[in-house]
Amino acid sequence: MTEIRTPRLILRRWTDDDLAPMADINADPVVMRWIGDGSVLDLDGTAEEIERWEEEWDDEGFGLFAVELLASGELAGCAGLTVPEFLPEALPDIAISWRFGRQYWGQGYASEAAQAVLEFALQDRGLDRVIAINRLGHEASENVVRKLGMAFEREATHPEYGHALTVHSIDLTEYQG
Repeated sequence: MTEIRTPRLILRRWTDDDLAPMADINADPVVMRWIGDGSVLDLDGTAEEIERWEEEWDDEGFGLFAVELLASGELAGCAGLTVPEFLPEALPDIAISWRFGRQYWGQGYASEAAQAVLEFALQDRGLDRVIAINRLGHEASENVVRKLGMAFEREATHPEYGHALTVHSIDLTEYQG
């Protein structure tokens, strides 16, 4: 089982116990406003999402990790690598992404998890390059992208929802961690 430990977090595969806390995160409209069409997800929608993430692990050898707080065992959110099929112009690149419950914002957890994911991409999966795709104006995610050392590459438009996106990238052969 793939597991990464950072000073404050455990990034690991999903378990049945993760469904309810992830559904709580996905039910928060403030969290979800930057994701997809901005709609919240219920328990069934969250279960389908986790199932897709686990299938990606099986198919690609990477996916979104469940992110657990080391100190308390609470599920704080998710972070990992994904194939950005929703944006065909970005393919064949692999994207890094993250989503955390609002009570975990502003504490550096997203940056800590994303740094660990970049190291995983380079050292364990041998990827040369990773991108991040964010909604234009999502300052918190832009801050994480900057902390990762990713460079602005271009703007894009979400093909289904029409909102503006930014694409940042990092060449992992130059990644310093």
